[in-house]
Order: sequence, then C-alpha cells, then structure tokens
Amino acid sequence: MTELSPHRLASDGIRAPIGLERMGGALPEAGQPDHPEYRPDIDGLRAIAVLSVVVFHAAPGRLPAGFIGVDIFFVISGFLISSILIRALQSDRFSLIDFYSRRIKRIFPALAVVLAACLGTGYFLLTDDELKELSKHIAAGAAFLSNIVLWNESGYFDQSADFKPLLHLWSLGIEEQFYLLWPVLLCLAWRLRRSLFVWIAVLAALSFSLNVWQIRTDAVATFYLPFTRFWELMIGALLAASTLRTGAPLIGHRTQAAVASAVGMALLGASFLLVDSSRAFPGWWALLPTVGAAMIIWAGPSAWLNRTVLSNRTLVWIGLISFPLYLWHWPLLSFLRIVEGTEIPQWKRAAAIAVAFVLAWLTYELVEKSVRHRRSGWITIGLAGLMACIGVVGAAGYYSDGFQGRTLVPRAVNAGDIGHLRFFEHIASNYFPCTPTDVADTAGDWNGHVRCFQSQSSTLHDVVLLGDSHAEHLFPGLARRMPGSNVVFYGKGGLPLLGNADFNRIFEVLLADTNVTRVLMSANWAEMSRKYPGGEGLDQLARTIKSLTRAGKKVYLVDDVPRFSFSPSRCKYVGRFGRSNLCVERDRHTRSTYLSGFQALARTNPDVTLIQIHPLFCSDGQCAMALDGRLLYRDDNHLNVSGSELAASSIVAQMEGK
Repeated sequence: MTELSPHRLASDGIRAPIGLERMGGALPEAGQPDHPEYRPDIDGLRAIAVLSVVVFHAAPGRLPAGFIGVDIFFVISGFLISSILIRALQSDRFSLIDFYSRRIKRIFPALAVVLAACLGTGYFLLTDDELKELSKHIAAGAAFLSNIVLWNESGYFDQSADFKPLLHLWSLGIEEQFYLLWPVLLCLAWRLRRSLFVWIAVLAALSFSLNVWQIRTDAVATFYLPFTRFWELMIGALLAASTLRTGAPLIGHRTQAAVASAVGMALLGASFLLVDSSRAFPGWWALLPTVGAAMIIWAGPSAWLNRTVLSNRTLVWIGLISFPLYLWHWPLLSFLRIVEGTEIPQWKRAAAIAVAFVLAWLTYELVEKSVRHRRSGWITIGLAGLMACIGVVGAAGYYSDGFQGRTLVPRAVNAGDIGHLRFFEHIASNYFPCTPTDVADTAGDWNGHVRCFQSQSSTLHDVVLLGDSHAEHLFPGLARRMPGSNVVFYGKGGLPLLGNADFNRIFEVLLADTNVTRVLMSANWAEMSRKYPGGEGLDQLARTIKSLTRAGKKVYLVDDVPRFSFSPSRCKYVGRFGRSNLCVERDRHTRSTYLSGFQALARTNPDVTLIQIHPLFCSDGQCAMALDGRLLYRDDNHLNVSGSELAASSIVAQMEGK
C-alpha cells in the first residue's frame, strides 16, 4: 500500500498532475498530456482503506475484515501507476530510469524514517533475540522482501504478529516487486503493438487462477507471495487500459456512474460484513473488495457518492497522509505490546493511534514534501544509499545476534527459552521423524499436514501422544521421562476426535497398530465447547475413547495448561523502561468448560485415566509462568522444554500410580 494520494503521481514517472495546486503541491506544467486529472475521491477511498486497517489492528474484533484495506490499496495503486505508464507510452515520454527514480523519491523517505526509528527503539528496548528478529525484518523491509521473509517464517508456531513491529511491510514488498516488472512488461507489450487491455486481462486471469488454485493447498503462500497477489493490482491496470481502449475517461453518463459507485460501495460493505480471518483469503473472497474498489474508481469523480462522500475534506486529508500513517501505526502498537507484555488497554491503543496520526502528518509535511519534487539526481542516489545503509545495519544486527554487548538491554531473571525456534531445534536434535510407513508420509507444517515425530528410531510404537500443539509441547518431556518406550506424537491443528476429518488418517493408522498400548490425548480443550456446543464435543470424545479402548488401548486424558494474557518476555526480563518482572496472574478457569465431563468419562470407563497438570502451574486462584527461576512457557499458551519436562514428570507419576 504505497500510492497514498493520486495527486502524488508525479513521484512515479511524471510531473505534477492537474489540480495539485489545490492540495499545496507543485503547480503542473502546461501542455503535459500524460497525467490524469487529480481526483479527491480516490484520496477518500484511500482513507477508507487505511482507516479499516488501523481499526483492524487497534481494536481487534471491532472490524474483523479490516485487513481488506490492503486489497483496496492494491487496486488504487494499479490504476494510478498504470495510468501514468500508459499515458507516458502514448506520448513517447516513457523512461524506466525516470520511473524508478521517482518511485525512490516517493517511497524511500518515509520508509527510511520509520525503519530507522524502529531500529533505534529496538536497540534500547529489545532483548538480543528480539532485536535479532527485528534487524532481519529491517533488512527485509529495506530490500522490499518482507513478504518473502514473513512467508518463510509463517506457520502455526510463528511468533505472534503483535511482536513483529514491521509485519505490515509485506504489502509494500508485493507492490514494489510488481513495479519492478510491470513497467518493463507494459513497454514490451506496447512495442509489440499488443492490445494492452487484452494482454493485462490475460495476465490478471493467470494470477487470479493461481491464487484460487493455491489457496486450497497453501493459504500462507497465497497470502504472501507476489504472483498470487499481482492480479489485484492488475484490476486497477485494466481500468487504466480501458481509457486507452475506449478513448473515454471511465464512465461518462451520470446515472451509470452513480449506479457503479453505489454497487462498488455495496461490495465494500459486503466485504466488511462477510470476510474475516476464517475465510480462505485472498481466494475468491478477495473479489469483493477489489471489484468494489474498481467500480468506485470506474464511476469517476462526478458520481454522487464519490463527489459528496469520498471527496469530503477530512477523508481527503487522511488519504494524503495514508502512506506514513500505514507505516507508523503498526510499529507503535507492536512496541507498546512488547513493553506492556500483556494485552494493551483500549485507551493506550487509542493514544498510540493518535500519535501515529501526528507522526504521519509530520512525516508528510517535513519529509515527503521536502524530497518528492526535487529534480536533482543526487537526491535519488542519496535516498538509495540511505536505504542500502539501513539494510546493511539491519543485516549486521541479525548476524551479530542482536548487537550483543549492548549495555542497555533487558536483564533475564528467569532462565528458559522464548519463542518456538529452540523448542523445535531441541526436538530435531534429539528425536526422530516418524517412519515412512505411517502418517509421516504427509509430515510437515500445520497447514494441511500431519506433524509426526518419535523418541526412538524403531518402527514399533507403544505410546502415542495424540492432539494439537497442546499435546505436542508435552512430547520432549515425555520422551525424556519414558526412556523405555518409543513415544510417538501424531498431531494436527484441531481437536483429536473421530468427528474431525483432519484426524482421519491418524486414527486409521493408530487403531490398526496393535503395538500401541497407551494413548495420551491432550489439546486446547477449551475450544471444544465453542466448536461443539451443547455437549456434542464430550459425546464425540466419548465415541473416540470407545474406539480406542475397543482396539486395546489404554487412554489417558490430559487436561490443559493455563493460558496467560501476557508474553513470557514479561516474566523472563526486567529493564524495559522500568517495567518490573511479573509472572503471575489469576486463574481464568478455562478448565471449567470440560473438566467435569472428563471426570465423568474417567469414572465410567476403567480404561480411561484423567491426568491433571493444570495444578502444577496454578494454586489458590493464581497461575505462574515460572517456577524456581525457570521459565516454563515459550509463548502465552505453549510450554518450552523446561515446562514440558515439569509436566511430563507429573504425567508419568500419575500414569504409574494408576
């Protein structure tokens, strides 16, 4: 999301467009045919896009579909930049050097300020591990590769988004990757005398088809990778090409324009109502916001909604500062979350957004305006050099493990690892992937695959740990505490019930394996009442246990560990701007939704044993994340290796005591 105001098109290949003087910019040059007329309604549409993203981040749950603002930006950007490129080709004024020079002056100033501010803040605020990760993202942001880095990091056990101050730069990466290719492709098509409209339509159809096909098998890659997102920018490019095809500036008839604008607004409204994070997005769902935005742009500035609503002075002003606002808002919220170490009160989120607006306005007035219209080639070279330096410093921070040796750094008061890297490095170093004859044929991440590993290399399994990530975090402890058994973990990202189709292959293998005599079931059991209301979840669990016991398995139901409202970093470290070390909070009683049902199942079935590990962490209504100087969690609801060994000791003792 980079094209923050249409009158800024001068930054992207041409001088100031008509009407810019009304917004305080440079006056246009007469007789310049390759600039579209300034449209305040597009700034208003941009304001809606950025406000939806800001609300989505600042008030979680208030606007679940707020992330579609990025898709609106893609369409706007594709329309504006393609309009400039096509008009430049028509007037024989096209220059790649000029285009990329203006892109640098358009994007680099605000981005460099935000990246430098994040690096400086992180240097004094973050731990070595946290600064290492931030440094990697700074280097990626400077190289416009954030989407690729985030894709490689993504997964069920990725670090919480709240703790990645530069997470939002993924969209900027996609845009700039598009604009590395797009001018060259347009120029090539123009030189070959191809129909731009048809040619763009074919490319957009290919990109959209790839998006729809890949969303079924790899939703994360579809979200982050450029070729499954380019079609959204190409929708805007199709609008730009249509003016060349028809010779008319979009819709000329007032009634038709009003209808198109109203339909576009309705599609955006439907997007905000129907889309949320549970949808396979982008996929087919991304058509709602992208087609809606395209119809609003297509309607033209004379459409009633465009003229009276989107051209409102307040919305236009927000549209003007939307790029720096987008850049600033998320780092402020993320660093606030890191400092607090817990959920941020709403008033603090609101204050952070207010600061983001101020910083966005200052960045626009003092940084962007002072650079954008300067013609010296040294400005471009200096900005490119500055961005390269920021990228190099970021890479240095990553390869030096967070600039180790800093004097002002949070001090650890509890030993233990945070995050998921060391946990899985421990498993990879000490244990084995499952044998090829079982569900390991599909071993991989949680996105459509089974996770599977075991404590010994033998093909014979006698103890199975079954469940989701809340079972998996028990594996290293059980593997160590049960050295005489081959403990195998079979896991998916859901509840281990026969009614859950994701577990079909696992149960097929497990029920047929006569060597398995003991099955430990653990999961995020609090989800059961939400996914299976009215007691259906317990009924499903009872049927699952019955199938296992009929197959000769002894079943151990393991309750869940407490979930905390804060990050382990709050418990491990002191020294974040005077923040004290806090590891304890009240027990939120998530077990109450399932414990009585589990107790009833254990009472009525002699082959079922209920094992409780929740009391290891909680007593007298208080739960602790650390014990005797040892941190037990790696995030707010998953145990680290120390926590796993503590829980496993209790599990084995209760199994032997039965």
